[in-house]
Amino acid sequence: MTTEHSIRLHSAQPTPYTWEGVDVLEYKEEDGTFKAVTRQVLTDAEHGQGASLRYFEVGPGGHTTLEHHEHTHVVVPIRGRGRALVGTQVVDLAQHDVVFVPSWTWHQFQSVGDEPFGFLCSVTVERDRPVRPTAEQIAELESYPGVGGFIKY
Repeated sequence: MTTEHSIRLHSAQPTPYTWEGVDVLEYKEEDGTFKAVTRQVLTDAEHGQGASLRYFEVGPGGHTTLEHHEHTHVVVPIRGRGRALVGTQVVDLAQHDVVFVPSWTWHQFQSVGDEPFGFLCSVTVERDRPVRPTAEQIAELESYPGVGGFIKY
């Protein structure tokens, strides 16, 4: 059983967008599908809530991987400006917007401007592996207005 003393109950923010006791990690293994992205895991399985809260930061000119999967995301930008592909729509994102990414929906987040784009992302602790698009799926996505010029892979 997890006790109150074996988990982090509070993480102060000693500098903006970093939390005490939380490592700044690579977004994922280097595979060339993303650019200038880090992640911090703020809560995870040890908290027993079934949800994980992470903070992602996309540097200027950066982007996350174009992917989809069974698990859903709830994303709340808290730093800078960004844009996102959600399904077949590209949306502009500002601080405190809320983005819901449904199951099996293509998505990608990008930074806009000269400062990093940071967002909180809530997902289930138990989640499946992301799936990258095939050449045919990329061609289909690019056929939608505004999407072809947006996605990076």
